[in-house]
Amino acid sequence: MRGLFSNSKDSLPLATSQFIFSVSAVMVDSSSMDMLNKVDGTNMCGGYRVPFDPRPLLERLAFHPTDQSCWSQLSEELHHQGDVGEASFAAVPHLVRICRDNGLIDWNAFALVGIIELRRGIDGNPDLPEHLHDDYFKALSELTLFCAKAIQGCTAPTTARAILGIIAIQKGLREHARLLLYFDEDELREMVPII
Repeated sequence: MRGLFSNSKDSLPLATSQFIFSVSAVMVDSSSMDMLNKVDGTNMCGGYRVPFDPRPLLERLAFHPTDQSCWSQLSEELHHQGDVGEASFAAVPHLVRICRDNGLIDWNAFALVGIIELRRGIDGNPDLPEHLHDDYFKALSELTLFCAKAIQGCTAPTTARAILGIIAIQKGLREHARLLLYFDEDELREMVPII
């Protein structure tokens, strides 16, 4: 696969460009989404199924939202070969907040959130813990609003696919989202005969 996840399922490639804009008018208040303080970060597992506390990386990303090494580390730790964990779910509202607060249109964030949601509760991955439920789904709804606004000015194909993947998830089109997030257009042409 050459899509958003490159040739490896365990990490996201680095973004090649960033787009910044303001969408505060469409965003909902996320002051109640401080979910990482609700859980013991030392007891959460990420994609490697070992304890992983995402808080230091999320704090660093909040101050440096275009830090590609930070995005790479988060992607690797929160999603590994299709595996996600409680730390992955707990990070989602913070990733959304970072995008919103910085007006950041970054395919890394959209793809990471999308794949965490698509892997939730399948193939041995845990279901969303009850104590994370409200904040997690509020963040997904907020990200969809953000993406609906962001797609209007988006010209980068990789970013557009990640944005459309988030919208597809929220509309219940999970298989379409999977195609958008995992495969680029060349790969889709190889898989699907031209009609």
